[in-house]
Order: sequence, then C-alpha cells, then structure tokens
Amino acid sequence: MNPPSEPLDVLVIAAHPDDAEISVGGTILRSVRQGLRVGILDLTSGEPTPHGTQERRARETAAATGILGVAWRHNLGLPNRSLEHTLDARRAVAGVLRLTRPRIILSHFWDDVHPDHVVASSLVDAARFWAKLSRTDLPGTPYWPPRLYYYWSIHLRIHPRPSFVIDISDTLDDKLRAVAAYESQFTSTAPASGPTAIDDIRDRARYWGWAIHKTYGEPFASREEIGVSGLPSLL
Repeated sequence: MNPPSEPLDVLVIAAHPDDAEISVGGTILRSVRQGLRVGILDLTSGEPTPHGTQERRARETAAATGILGVAWRHNLGLPNRSLEHTLDARRAVAGVLRLTRPRIILSHFWDDVHPDHVVASSLVDAARFWAKLSRTDLPGTPYWPPRLYYYWSIHLRIHPRPSFVIDISDTLDDKLRAVAAYESQFTSTAPASGPTAIDDIRDRARYWGWAIHKTYGEPFASREEIGVSGLPSLL
C-alpha cells in the first residue's frame, strides 16, 4: 500500500466499492471542494456480483474516483460476501489508520441486514482502538483518529435518527454521476419500469434535505456528543 503524501482530513471506509459513493458521495465532493484531503478505503472488491467482474469493477471504481476527486483510494482485498472481523483484518485496517492519520473517519452504521456492512462497522471500531497501541508490529506510529461518524448504507428498512445531516444540495448531481459509474451494479440491473436504484438514492437525499430545510442531504450518526464552538456554528 502506498500511503498518501500527507495525512488525510477524512477517511471513508466502505465494505464495497460503490458504498462510499452511494452513502456519502455528496459529502465527499463537498469536502474536497472545501479543500479537505479525503481518502477512501474499500475493504473488498465487491465481487462476485451478477453483472460484474474484478476487472470491470476496478474500471468503474477508477471512473467514480475521478469524479469524486479524492486524494487517495486503496482496496484491502478482503473477501466479499465473507467479510469477517478477524485479528488479521483488524490489523490491516489499523495499519491504514496509522499511515493515513485521518482526523475524521466515516464508516458504516452498525445496524443492517447486510453482514458485510455490520462486520465493517465493528471492524473499524476495533481498528480505531488498535491504531493507538504502542509496542506493536503495526506500521507507522500510534494514532487515535479523533472523530468517527457512521453513514447510512442500510438494506434493512429502518429509520434511525441521525446526529447531524450534511447539506449536499450543490453536489448531488455529481454524486449521482459517481454512483452511475458503477454500470454493472446499476445500469445492468435497472428495472424495466418504476423507480430505479438511482431514483431511490436521489429521493432519500431529498428527504434528508427536507429535514434540514435544504434541497438534499446525507445523514450521519455519532456515538459520542458533538461539540460546537458557539451558536454561529449552528446558523
């Protein structure tokens, strides 16, 4: 793995390529445009899928990455559909955290029916703790990423309450372009009639935008309280 040339401001950790785009693509684009150094760590290749191949998925990921404009992206190559929270997997993620040194981690919400998403959430929690350990054979130096927030990548039809919602009104179109770059996952599986997966992603973003009096939004959860510098931060 080639680490980024400078520490990251934000590291998005996703079970599969396209999870980052679907869940937080608007936030990634907004953060990049605000001058933040954003990276993505995909845990698996996402394959096999009905219409994908390793090579096709890699090309799609490269195209989506170009649209997002992130500073760094890496795939750990852990097993898709069989992602497990093993000590080796924890060590691999912790090593990435020590080498990329993000100020903020964005990862999967902990409650879902997709086992890879649930495992990814647990894996990131534990790897964050391991990343700060001394007297270890992990690469880099001890580091504790100060913030960890969880994004919605949920197949389970639940309605968790977010801790905050980010306005993505000015990045929604490019987010959908990045999602659509995964043609094997969306174009090849589009229904003959009725709303498509892209329609669903847009509609959910519209709902969360409505919730914060904006056009489009992306929700996040936090297990810890979030401090603000004062009331102007909330205006």
